[in-house]
Amino acid sequence: MPASNRSLIAVTRDVSAALERCELTHLPRTRIDLTRARAQHDAYERCLAEAGCRVERLAADDTMPDSVFVEDIASVFDELAVIARPGAESRRAETPAIAAALGRHRRLRCIESPGTVDGGDVLVAGRRVFVGQSGRTNAAGIDQMRQILGPFGYTVQGVGVTGCLHLKSAVTTVADGLLLMNRAWTTADEFRDFTIVDVDAAEPFAANALRLGDLIVFPAAFPRTRERLEAHGLRIRVVEADELAKAEGGVTCCSLIVAV
Repeated sequence: MPASNRSLIAVTRDVSAALERCELTHLPRTRIDLTRARAQHDAYERCLAEAGCRVERLAADDTMPDSVFVEDIASVFDELAVIARPGAESRRAETPAIAAALGRHRRLRCIESPGTVDGGDVLVAGRRVFVGQSGRTNAAGIDQMRQILGPFGYTVQGVGVTGCLHLKSAVTTVADGLLLMNRAWTTADEFRDFTIVDVDAAEPFAANALRLGDLIVFPAAFPRTRERLEAHGLRIRVVEADELAKAEGGVTCCSLIVAV
């Protein structure tokens, strides 16, 4: 999120005891240490708080394995929040709690059937919104995003995604006009107006970074890519996130940032 003089709220949700039954698309299922996952999530929330966010934590729901990944359930803009319709049917039960939390801060609009959108596919860069057409987000959902956001002055552009779960697995915004990208997983030509920092070839999952004003929250597992970001003068705060990464989660996935 760009820097501003406004306060930031971070909506998060506790780790479900059922996390090991999470949806998986591109990773093999491996054992998840629930205690360690919860410790990493707690440290992540502390990082958000130390960065100036007021953390609003929702309770876990042990019937919803993926519910810690709140970003997939909505996309937050200055004018409104768009409540997603996740591409995985098992995740649609997560939406009421997120809608209630965001409804205290934003007017809400919802993606309707037959559209599907995961918030992890929605990349906001100023007034430009790139939406990944992935296994979780379809063309009908992208069209609805265009209809919802167009009246507020946003342009919405569909972008291909291949080899990863969401667009923000492949590219994230790390500063105004500056993107962090794995070019193998999306089409760099769609982002020709931006300067691109490429992930290190040995760290293909390193493109997911969370921007909080002038601070970048970044996984400890990718030191080579971190050095590339620091070479651009970016201020980095490293967090351990490898346990949640086993569930195809990244640092953007575990919070919804609301400027108030």
